[in-house]
Amino acid sequence: MATANTVQSLRDEVTCSVCLELFTDPVMIVGCGHNFCRACIAQCWEGAETDVTCPQCRQTFAQRLLGPNRQLDNLVELVKGLSVGSAERAGGKMLCKQHGEALKLFCETDQVLMCMICRESWAHRAHPAAPIQEAVQQCKERIQTQLQLLKGERKRLEALRESESHKHQEYQQEAAAERQKVVAAFERLRRFLEEQERLVLAELGELESGIEKNQGETVTQLSEEISCLNNLIRELEGKCQQAASDLLQDMRSMLSRYVAPPDSP
Repeated sequence: MATANTVQSLRDEVTCSVCLELFTDPVMIVGCGHNFCRACIAQCWEGAETDVTCPQCRQTFAQRLLGPNRQLDNLVELVKGLSVGSAERAGGKMLCKQHGEALKLFCETDQVLMCMICRESWAHRAHPAAPIQEAVQQCKERIQTQLQLLKGERKRLEALRESESHKHQEYQQEAAAERQKVVAAFERLRRFLEEQERLVLAELGELESGIEKNQGETVTQLSEEISCLNNLIRELEGKCQQAASDLLQDMRSMLSRYVAPPDSP
């Protein structure tokens, strides 16, 4: 006999993720396989002009391809029957609403619970049937299989996420190392250029000092020579004012003293 936990687990599996109620006219999105009430998915897609998105996995599709899920619809009825039966188990039995007999079998073709009278009726006689507990166990096994697949996919995605996170950290470390190399290289280049600038400026300073010194000495020498020449010119001009006898007497010695130096090249 189905326990309360089993019934609740089955109810969870046949509950729409949009309205959080048991599926009503369930349909499946062809692209991803997720199921919703027809009215719920229509409401979710209302107003979308182009692509539509699955409300559960967020996958996007260019077309609205939906298919009725009759097996899921029948499973909903099964769960409803189990839920009703759990309320009737004060007497220890689930009763057939049509015949009042205990519900012991599950019709695999029509996906409904039935009593022994239903089993012998023309409606179900040719259909394969199984005891309810066996049907519930098979249903749970199918659910567990699906859960294992989902958990395996989750584990694969988690491993992929971990790998991508590790790669991202490696890329960040490599980028930081390269950035440090570039900064260090430009720092060395900056120091080298600063040193070269200091040396060149020092050489230019020495050159400027030498030029200024040479120019100063040349100007001083020329000034001294000009002063000497000025003195000689004044003396000669004074001689010109002397008497003829004195001028002629000192002429030879005077001229020999005032020989002009050769022109500078």
